[in-house]
This record gives sequence, structure tokens and C-alpha cells, in this order.
Amino acid sequence: MNSVLRLNALATFTVIINEAPYAKERALSALRFAWTCDVEGHKVRIWLFENGVYLAKKGQKPAQGLTNYGQMLEDLMKGGIEVKACIVCADARGLTQTDFIDGVKIATLHELVEWTVNSDKVIVF
Repeated sequence: MNSVLRLNALATFTVIINEAPYAKERALSALRFAWTCDVEGHKVRIWLFENGVYLAKKGQKPAQGLTNYGQMLEDLMKGGIEVKACIVCADARGLTQTDFIDGVKIATLHELVEWTVNSDKVIVF
């Protein structure tokens, strides 16, 4: 079995985001990558890890002129992208399910293992 993806072959991507929004551009790059994969017809799943769980926090109000990462995440989910947040990471930061944007699910590392096993590519930001 050839493990190299052919050009134009559809793939399943798991995108792991470790960085909080707004401090650096890594989270924005991850969301843009996920969006591009989705537009090209690939299956995309987003796992929020460490400070990346803040991407899913409700009520984000970035300064004027800044991209609203939470809105971007909501738009991706409306397009069918599944988003899960690490329960240990959320607990450590005092976040609960009610703090997250609707549709984001709190999950265990067992679910991340399942995603990675069933992905063609895992990308970490």
C-alpha cells in the first residue's frame, strides 16, 4: 500500500492547535490551514490542546482590526469540521463545557488517539 498521498487525492487531516489565540499567529495559521483543507474537499478535524483550548471560549472580543478566532472556529464548524478540546487542558484553565462555543466537545486523549490513528496526516501548530 502506497502511503504517499497523490495530488488530488482526498485525505483526512487532524489539526492540533496548542497556542492561544491573539498572542501569536500560530492559531490563526492553523485555522487558515483547516479552512483551506476543507475548501479543497478534505476531511478536517481540529483538536484543541494546552492553551489552544482558549480558541473555543465564548464571547471573544478582539481589538478592532484583529481577526475574531472564535468566529473563525464557529464558521469552520458550520461547514462540518468537528472540534474537540482536551478535558485535562480545559480543567487546568478553569474552563467547562458551558464556557465553549456551541458545538465544541470536551474530550479525552483516547479520542485524540482514535483521530490520529484514523488520519492520513496530523498537523501540529
